[in-house]
Parts: sequence; structure tokens; C-alpha cells
Amino acid sequence: MSKERALRRAEREREAAVVAAARAAEAERRERREARLRAVTSRLPRRRPRQRGVLVERRRKQVWATAALLLLANVLVFAFSHDWAARAMALAITPLAAPVLYTLLFRRRT
Repeated sequence: MSKERALRRAEREREAAVVAAARAAEAERRERREARLRAVTSRLPRRRPRQRGVLVERRRKQVWATAALLLLANVLVFAFSHDWAARAMALAITPLAAPVLYTLLFRRRT
């Protein structure tokens, strides 16, 4: 009986050793992967968390609306104008018109 118990205990210990070795190998692989990831990401600039406030969200929506309107204007110019000079002029004027359009559309009322 005690030999049988000793054999079962030895078998359990062997199985536990195999599981522990597999766990250790997995932990080592995970650690190496995390070290590689840290080495690569340490060279990249850190992402700042996105601001979340009522005013920030409103401004973000206003900027997107202005950009959408300017993009729509450029698409219309490209669609209905066959003159490359007009198309180039529209593209050149767009960055200059953006702050003016933003101010006209979303000026603060005091």
C-alpha cells in the first residue's frame, strides 16, 4: 500500500513539475515579449489623454464642421470646374479661408 502511495505521489509530483515548467516557460516568453514591447514603445512619443469637457467637445465639433464645409467646397469646385487654375486657386485659398470661416460661423457672442 505504501509503495502504491509513493508511486502515485511521485506521478503527481512529476505532473506538477511538468506543469510548473510549462508555466515558467510561458512566463519567460511573456516577459521577453513585454521587454521587446517596452524597448520599442519607449522610443515613441507618449500619447496624451484626450481632453473630455463640454467646451472641448464643442470646439472639436466646430472644427470638424468647418473642415467638412471646406472639403465640400473643394469637392464642388473640382466637380463643376474644368479649369485647373480655378481648382488650384480653391486649394490655395482653403487654408486661408479656414480661420475666417470658423470665426464667421462660430464667433462668441458677448
